[in-house]
Amino acid sequence: MLTHAASVIREAEVFVITAGAGMGVDSGLPDFRGDQGFWCAYPAYARLGLSFVDCANPQHFTGDPSFGWGFYGHRTNLYRDTIPHEGFHLIRKWIERNRADYFVVTSNVDGQFQKAGYVDDRILEVHGSIHWLQCQKPCGDRIWRNDEVIRTDEVSMRARHPLPRCPGCGEISRPNILMFGDWSWLPDRTSSQEQAFEQFLAVNANRRIAVIEIGAGSAIPTIRATSERIGWSIEHATVIRINPREAEITAPYISLPCGALEGLQAIDALM
Repeated sequence: MLTHAASVIREAEVFVITAGAGMGVDSGLPDFRGDQGFWCAYPAYARLGLSFVDCANPQHFTGDPSFGWGFYGHRTNLYRDTIPHEGFHLIRKWIERNRADYFVVTSNVDGQFQKAGYVDDRILEVHGSIHWLQCQKPCGDRIWRNDEVIRTDEVSMRARHPLPRCPGCGEISRPNILMFGDWSWLPDRTSSQEQAFEQFLAVNANRRIAVIEIGAGSAIPTIRATSERIGWSIEHATVIRINPREAEITAPYISLPCGALEGLQAIDALM
């Protein structure tokens, strides 16, 4: 399988990188797999008996914004401080060596691909980004960069005042992220990215495409479905699925049951 994967990458004219939470694990980021995984990353919420779904809820920004920003402020700071692992750079090396075009599709809101040097107009963030803000009401369709300094108490997991506010109406702001039960998310930025991605696929439909899917689970199957759609609908596309627990994929596509960095390094050793 590794030899086949290396051959696909060696011959690729186009790369599509589809990434879930498992892409960030080797950088030290939690993947929130199940309540136990979430509580291991955030013991304060274990003591409160709150799951990731409970915390990732837009209602907190209206009902208890200090709690809402405690969770998302901590994550903002974590993602700002995190250094992307070597695997991000290995894929960029393959792209540059092949003089290939590329697009990233990710369910992650952490901005790690941008941090690793991937250009912003070649990235689709299907759930939005923590590095952009919007009004929690919302009072309009404005989305702006998250340049806020957010201080959190890591014992109570509550944010200290002052909290980020909307420059338009003065209400509390929130990350431009699609949360659970979310009717207030402004999708315009992600919709523009989706249009750019579909245009990218149309332009490259007759070229050899390597789809490298990394760390995308089946619980929220958006990323896996995107990889499979490309594999089924584009004749010269081959999907490489890298996942330590859910690597299954129908032949002739390639299944690598390992973590992100391990799989990418193993492929690179054969290039």
